[in-house]
Amino acid sequence: MYINKKYRITVPVMLVVMATVLGSLCIDQSSGEKTASANQTNISSQGGILRYADASIPTDTLDPAIKWTGWSMREAGIYETLFSYDENMDLQPELAEKYEQISDTEWKIHIREGVKFHDGTPLDADAVIYSLNRVLDSNNSRKGEYDFIEYITKDSENVVTIKTKYPYAPTIASLTDPVTSIVSPSAKDLSTNPVGTGPFKFKSFSRDVSLVVERNEDYWNGIPRLHGAIIYYVPDEMSRIFKLENNEVDIASDIPQSEVERLSNNIDFTVYDKETLRTYFLYINTKKAPFDDVKVRQALNCALDRQQIVDSALEGVGGTPAKSIFPSVMEWSINDKIDALSRDEQKAKKLLTEAGFSDVDADGWLEYNGEPFELNIKTYTTRPQLKPAAEVIESQFESIGLKTSVSILQSGAIETDMDNGNYDLSLYAWGVAPTGDPDYILSKHFESTGSEAQKTGYSNPQVDEWIEAGRQTMDPAQRKEYYDSVQMQVMEDCPELFVFYQNSIFGANAKVGGFKQFPNEVSFLTKDIYLEE
Repeated sequence: MYINKKYRITVPVMLVVMATVLGSLCIDQSSGEKTASANQTNISSQGGILRYADASIPTDTLDPAIKWTGWSMREAGIYETLFSYDENMDLQPELAEKYEQISDTEWKIHIREGVKFHDGTPLDADAVIYSLNRVLDSNNSRKGEYDFIEYITKDSENVVTIKTKYPYAPTIASLTDPVTSIVSPSAKDLSTNPVGTGPFKFKSFSRDVSLVVERNEDYWNGIPRLHGAIIYYVPDEMSRIFKLENNEVDIASDIPQSEVERLSNNIDFTVYDKETLRTYFLYINTKKAPFDDVKVRQALNCALDRQQIVDSALEGVGGTPAKSIFPSVMEWSINDKIDALSRDEQKAKKLLTEAGFSDVDADGWLEYNGEPFELNIKTYTTRPQLKPAAEVIESQFESIGLKTSVSILQSGAIETDMDNGNYDLSLYAWGVAPTGDPDYILSKHFESTGSEAQKTGYSNPQVDEWIEAGRQTMDPAQRKEYYDSVQMQVMEDCPELFVFYQNSIFGANAKVGGFKQFPNEVSFLTKDIYLEE
């Protein structure tokens, strides 16, 4: 059975999110406080040990505050955050019960009472401050993402106040990032022995091989159905599906696109497919001629046939043609005035002619200002969708007369080249909103000071103003206006070309129940997943 689950978010819900009056939080009309009651219902256990083949491999540390290790630990059900997103990208309180926005720069957070860490330490304000300060530590490589925080104070045993340096609308949303996982202050070595509050407790870890967790019998949100789980690290996609079909695992992530149809026709398995927040796009080096000419960048955009890329490189199942920056699961963030992107070969050729391209020697290839020209697309090895997508794009550029080549590099090598400006175009994949807020991608990629804008050389003072205003404005309608304007201008300037949104594709044994897919690629092992008898 093939299940294609495309969840859509209502505009009102996302307006609530972007006001940072967020997600599934009930509004007390009399006090203005945002509250939510936890579901404390104990669910009867189905038992069993779930076996999972995971495509990703954590680093040599299990500390969630180190780079992106938190994603792996969250996926394993070990850690939780103050707030989180559900499978519909609705924000909800998790280890927080509610929050109050005291002013544009003050956020009072009420911590859930009665929660204990896996080592028995109670969750309280001190634990929250300890955990968040680990992210703010000067030695933390991701500290810069949280520089908006001035300080965190303890108001009482279960209340903290976050003071920001300036109005920052995504404050609450930022507390969903797994880097802000709440850890036990009593833990001795979080790099080898993670201690959180999640539905599953750490049991053992074998680097590059597996992670084993067991049920947290004292979980605050109800007893998990599983007794535990074994997460096997299997980077090869064909090996993952082999293990699934041979009953060596119960679930396999990122199954090969070529195997989807065959597996979905097998009654013993279920294929789950859902659009994620991961957008594939082309960086363009605007600091380098002829790519410093907007007409050239627009021509390349017109040359792309995104549906063909999805059909050929992704076999029609691995993604959705991009319309702009944000996929459909970020409904609030989408500018509906932007038309769908379609290939326009004649317009592409016209723009190139206006930019100084012509076939001087009549050999079928365009020269630039009378000189030979060849375009190179760089990409990397980590994600299997990148190479075939780059090759289809290569053929599309060549069809309008641009001699094109593709270079496949290791992640470190391509990062070095891009930092040094040693590239024409680079095909990348980014989770555009891991915290559910558009500021994440917009500030990094299109604000002049952003890390990724430094790579493309993109700078537009008006875009800078809109992004800054959107970040500091609390009103959701106004924020949307600013972000709509940013998207419209970026689509005109073309410092990056958006190609497709990736789908998350899981294969599971039919006996797996309660499985949920999360567009932000954060959670996997929840208390609700189980194995049928």
